[in-house]
Amino acid sequence: MLQVGMDRARQKKVQKYEEFVDRRLKPDLLRAIAERDKVFEQQKIFSDLKRNIENLEKNSVTSLRTMVNLGSEVYMQADVPDTCRIFVDVGLGFHVEFTRSEALNFIGTKEEQILRRIDEYTRLIASIKAQIKMVCEGIREILQLPVGEL
Repeated sequence: MLQVGMDRARQKKVQKYEEFVDRRLKPDLLRAIAERDKVFEQQKIFSDLKRNIENLEKNSVTSLRTMVNLGSEVYMQADVPDTCRIFVDVGLGFHVEFTRSEALNFIGTKEEQILRRIDEYTRLIASIKAQIKMVCEGIREILQLPVGEL
């Protein structure tokens, strides 16, 4: 009778830990990974912009004809008479007019911020994974399974 009570207590503990992993840690992990992916996308956008500005400077391009995405993959042709000044999306729907060198300076600062955010999310993801591993180890100990059996 005492053994049955112990088994139920163990089962409840295991269930409680499993619920914690499923309801809290796994969603937190998925959210952190998704957020880091968004930051990677921002990094790519700024990297592409930097490369384009550097190409304009390297090739001494002062005007150009390009295709502009209007949304929903609908494009129109646009003439840019003066490429010396550029509008850059600085966030929250605001665009600021920069010279090429000002834009490159802004992008450099933005890239540093982005790298810090990627680092933060990477550490958060590693921490959540470590917590999941620790909880699984706790479950294994409660069930008295050999290492590697869970």
